[in-house]
Amino acid sequence: MCVRVYTTTPKKPNSALRKVARVRLTNGIEVTAYIPGIGHNLQEHSVVLVRGGRVKDLPGVRYKIIRGALDAAGVQDRRKSRSKYGAPRPK
Repeated sequence: MCVRVYTTTPKKPNSALRKVARVRLTNGIEVTAYIPGIGHNLQEHSVVLVRGGRVKDLPGVRYKIIRGALDAAGVQDRRKSRSKYGAPRPK
């Protein structure tokens, strides 16, 4: 379950506003997870599925949220690498 959804800045020399979420796992541990893809629908109390895999330029972020599972919707209008972002097949 998402406790807090916010943006953070990466380490030097990169510059961006990366979307991350503070997530409380079922075992009670709270971790920071990255939200991949362009745009998201997550907010506080959203239930998400988390996988391992760190984000190299964000210190302390060791997990990623799986798009297209539970409350995290897939990325809209995504045509390439769709399976990684839970995007439906285009018509």
